[in-house]
Amino acid sequence: MAGIATWPELRALALSLDLPQVEDAVSWGNPNLKAHGKMWCWWSPYVDAAVFKCAIPEREILQAADPTAFLHHDHYANHALILVAAGRIDRGWAEARLRRTWEDMAPKRWLATWKAGQA
Repeated sequence: MAGIATWPELRALALSLDLPQVEDAVSWGNPNLKAHGKMWCWWSPYVDAAVFKCAIPEREILQAADPTAFLHHDHYANHALILVAAGRIDRGWAEARLRRTWEDMAPKRWLATWKAGQA
């Protein structure tokens, strides 16, 4: 099965996670999803790829492991972000990345209260 290939597919996956405090937004004229008021995921206007938050050391490992899936673009070089090529975005990987990033972005006190309510 082919990976996620478009922004509407990625957006649908992200929203299907049903995580609170996620909203549609537009930043610099481009659609994105925000979590906890901060950009969470989007489609790059520079290359046909999704953009996810990712620590730079992890990004370098991913790019070395599969440079056709995990792309480089100069615009993102100094930011803790990873580009994943259209059609190469594994749904399981994307879901795990989105959940982890959503949790990392959440205010800690709010997250503790939310988790307690989920138990």
